[in-house]
Parts: sequence; C-alpha cells; structure tokens
Amino acid sequence: MAAKLFNCMKGERCRKARPPSELKVKASLLLLTGGTTSACPYGEGQLRHTTTGEAFVFNAREDLHRWNQKRYEALGEIVTQYVYELLEKKCNMTKVILPVDVTEEEPRSFIYLSADAMSNPAKLLVLIQGDGVVRAGQWARRLIINQDLDSGTQIPFITRAKEEGYGVMVLNPNENHLEVERPAKPTPLLSPEASDEPAEKRERKDDRESKKKRDFYEKYRNPQKESETEQIPIRENGSPEEHLLYVWDHFVSNAAARNVFIVAHSYGGLSLVELMCQREAQVKDRVCAVAMTDSVHNIWHQDASKSIQEWLQQHCRNWVSSPEPLDTPVEPMLPDCPRLSAGTERHELTSWRSFNSIFQFFSKALQTGDEYEESSNTVTTRSSHRTKHEHNHDD
Repeated sequence: MAAKLFNCMKGERCRKARPPSELKVKASLLLLTGGTTSACPYGEGQLRHTTTGEAFVFNAREDLHRWNQKRYEALGEIVTQYVYELLEKKCNMTKVILPVDVTEEEPRSFIYLSADAMSNPAKLLVLIQGDGVVRAGQWARRLIINQDLDSGTQIPFITRAKEEGYGVMVLNPNENHLEVERPAKPTPLLSPEASDEPAEKRERKDDRESKKKRDFYEKYRNPQKESETEQIPIRENGSPEEHLLYVWDHFVSNAAARNVFIVAHSYGGLSLVELMCQREAQVKDRVCAVAMTDSVHNIWHQDASKSIQEWLQQHCRNWVSSPEPLDTPVEPMLPDCPRLSAGTERHELTSWRSFNSIFQFFSKALQTGDEYEESSNTVTTRSSHRTKHEHNHDD
C-alpha cells in the first residue's frame, strides 16, 4: 500500500513513502486523506489536510489516545522520508553510509554531505540535532508537523551555509540501531487427549479464542506494537556520542577545511563536550566556533577539563530558551560558554529563532581568527627576522 502524501514548498510531488507497518499506513491515510489517496499539500512549507486545508490536529479521535499517538508516529515516519528527499533533491546532499566499511549483513546508518564537504579548503559547517525521534535534517518533528519546514528542519541552515561558501555535513546521531522482530514463541502442540476434553472446558477455550479476536480488532482500532522487538546496535555508532566521535574521526578530521563550525542543538551539545573530552587537541586545532541551542551539556558531570571550559568560553555561544529578547545575555549556570537568549521560551524553536545570530557569530569568529592568524604570522616573521639579524651580528 502506498499513497502520494506530500507536495513540497514549490508544489512538486514527492516520492511515495512507506511507514514501517500496515497499521501505521492506514492510520496515516485517515489523517492525511480522509480515506482517499489524493496528495496532501505542504503549501508554503506547512502541512495541510488534503480536503479541508486545515492544520494538523492530534486528537482526531477524542476517545482513542493511543490510536492518535500511533497515527502521529506514522506521519512522523513519512515526514522523515520526505526530509531525506528534500536533502537529496533540494539541497543536493549525498547520503554516505556508516560504518564506512559496513558489511552486507550488519545494520547501518548514514549522514549527508554536500559535494564539497571534504574538499572545501575554507569552511565546513557540521549540524548536530538533539536526541529522540528526529533524524538527519530535522531539528524538531513537532515543528515540521505543526508549524512549518523552515522552523523544524535544517534546510535553511544548509541553504545559507552553501550561499556563504561552507561545505556542509548533516549528522544523524539518533540512527543508532536496527529494530527487528523477535522470533515468535512456538505454539505448543495439542495433546492426543485434546479431542476428549469435556464440553465445559472446550467452551472456556472457545471463549478465550473469541477474546483473542476481539483483542486483535481492538489493536486495529487502537494501534500498538504487534510484536516484540529487539535492537541491534550499529557498529561504532550505537549512541549519539559514539556517532559524533565516529564522524569526527572518519570525516571531519579528514576534511580540507581550515575552519570548522558546529551547530549543536540540545543533546548535540552534550555529545560535542564529550567529543572534546576525547579529542581535545584536535577540536581546538580545527574548530573555529560552536553555536549551541538550548544545549543540555554539563561540564561538571562530563568531567570537562579547565582548558576545555576556557576554550568554550572563547569559542562557543549557547542560545537558550528565555523570555528575554534575542541575543540578550543570560545568567550563566556553569563556567563554560556564554549564554544568550534565543528569543523564545520553546526549547524546540531555539535553533530557528537564533538562525541569523548564529551565522553572524560565525562570520565574526572567522574574521577574528583570520586577524589573529595574520598577527601571529607577522610576529613570527618579525621574530625570525630579528633572530636572523642577531645571529648575523654575532658572527
């Protein structure tokens, strides 16, 4: 079963998407098409009902909360595939499979790279989202569904970065395992005496069978997991922290860019501090500036050294949820990076609201770094000249 579900901002039709189960597909179709298979518009980057043009409503069925939740999750799966398609078609990003030496039999993840991500000699932007259900290219699924694509996806960051001459890497820290069904428990064989059971016992058994059928019907009305599953971790990418470390070692550290810039939302900030604890010298050598948005890192709990704290003070800013106007300094909780208001009290909106401020911060950091480098080169040249002159004088 498949349905044409989305039109993107320019109105083109998107590839058919298949959520992970038939029940989820049916739930999605009830939401998106009212039982038909006509396309659902994403006009002006906003999700709208096909028939009514209304925005998404979570409580489509007042009496079935779990059904509403599963329907929402089904839509989320379609949104994820849709964002992947936008990354590839609209942003011209290339999917790269992880681990780089993955075998046919093992689970895999992936990231997205711009064409010049590894070769751009000047600037590289690395985007890291928070934890949860969001996948590559997303800041917040809730915003994509309830607000618009710009606020909920990383596409505006990618577009502007490319316009300003950055190579871009889009990480996928929450794709850490493959979920598979556990083998069904074998059904016990009936004993030879089963046919000789008393009528009363057979009736009780028939009642149980009827209850199973009713339960199955209830599952359809109120969808939930139909089978037990287990998670197989993806090698060297089994957690957000592992994923960032792997991408750093295999991609960022091998990229040509002299200056690396990082945007890290929520748990992404924690992963970044963890990376610094393990690759401190490399990060300091390559990273020009870090923009965090409502980061949940904790330098004390993560045992960040004093030198890391000092580096964060100089090279990092954290735009946090706050009622204060955008860029207003906010009282620091810990002695690490300065905190600024993102101009919103909504955690999931902090990346979008601080969008312009982040790129201004990066431009200023790059300019300051270039001036420092020129100054260092001048001092080195003068020092070398003075040493050479003194050496000649001694002769």
